[in-house]
Amino acid sequence: MAQLHAFKGFRPGKDHVKEVASRPYDVLNSEEAREEVKDNSWSFLHVVKPEVDLPGHTDLHSEAVYNKGRENLDRLIAEGYFIQDHKELLYVYGQTMFGKTQYGIVGCATVDDYLNDVIKKHELTRPDKEEDRMNHIRTTNFNAEPVFFVYPDHSELDTIVQRVVSGQPEYDFTTGDGVGHHFWLISDNRDIDRIIDVFDREVEFTYVADGHHRTAAAALVGQERRQGNPGHRGDEEYNYFLAVHFPASQLTIIDYNRVVKDLNGLTPEEFLEELGEGFVIEERGNDVYKPETLHDFGMYMEGKWYSLTAKPGTYNDDDPIGCLDVTVLFEQVLGPLLHITDLRKSKRIDFVGGIRGLEELSRRVDSGEMAVAFALYPVTMKQLMDIADNGMIMPPKTTWFEPKLRSGLVIHSLE
Repeated sequence: MAQLHAFKGFRPGKDHVKEVASRPYDVLNSEEAREEVKDNSWSFLHVVKPEVDLPGHTDLHSEAVYNKGRENLDRLIAEGYFIQDHKELLYVYGQTMFGKTQYGIVGCATVDDYLNDVIKKHELTRPDKEEDRMNHIRTTNFNAEPVFFVYPDHSELDTIVQRVVSGQPEYDFTTGDGVGHHFWLISDNRDIDRIIDVFDREVEFTYVADGHHRTAAAALVGQERRQGNPGHRGDEEYNYFLAVHFPASQLTIIDYNRVVKDLNGLTPEEFLEELGEGFVIEERGNDVYKPETLHDFGMYMEGKWYSLTAKPGTYNDDDPIGCLDVTVLFEQVLGPLLHITDLRKSKRIDFVGGIRGLEELSRRVDSGEMAVAFALYPVTMKQLMDIADNGMIMPPKTTWFEPKLRSGLVIHSLE
């Protein structure tokens, strides 16, 4: 069963939280981050992307970068922008986007649950990215950014969370992208104990939704600390790492679309003819075509939208991977027709999160940058959990979660 740990979080004061809270480290490049912090010395980007305070030619994985992150975090704490709670708490983090609010329980997951596969994964991780986040944790001695977890719906947890959020939030602000961020402290010991008990007795598994590299890094650093401590007891803070746990039904996975630079030597007419072997094709003209069901695709090429409906035999709905539309597109189009064999390495394909809208697909094709674009029906939470439960790995660039968690609302010390 899943373990949840209350902790004494370090948090910004109410007067500074909007300025401190930042987007996650991996959604901006260094130049975008520099632009974002140029008039804000409080931004948590100074901690999670500390190269913003170093010369532009600095190696992003150098010791100087990690040390600067620690220096900036120490400064924020010393100047009173982060203050530690006096007792171990859990928290609720609410996010409102497009009129819908999702509520996550903020607490620490455990290194043991990661190592024992109680925390289920659905993506591969890269050692270089793991090492980068491990170095950040090792140097700052904090889990500076939470990972994004999912748990199966549980009515009693919903009831407790709804009672907590009926009260006044500790933080309540809206960011420039229009997303509302709301944050409550769960300070009643009975609620804390009951939430922990429900996880321990009734939540069999949790699932990584977003943040596989951060999850792996946090667990591996915890494991290092254990091995390096002759007096290890098992209750030290390095045995835990920061996570926000959302019930599955509240989350929405949005589409993650593809654009391709060329048709692999085919003319548009030849390409359409080849596509007809596996799809029923209907021309849709200038109107953006958004897929409305599984195995239904939108395609944009030469100023026109098309609908592509996969024919029976091109997918396997009894296979958690084979039923995914990213698999159908790869096996029927990207691989055999366009000769794109490695989605992680090919320079001929790019991926566009649905948050940008399908107009972004047609824009990139119309600009001449790309030859064809494909709009996909989004993966469901059930598909994600089925894949994780079966120990399978999703194809690259399959899930896109919005809204993203803000960094710096609460952080967890490893000591």
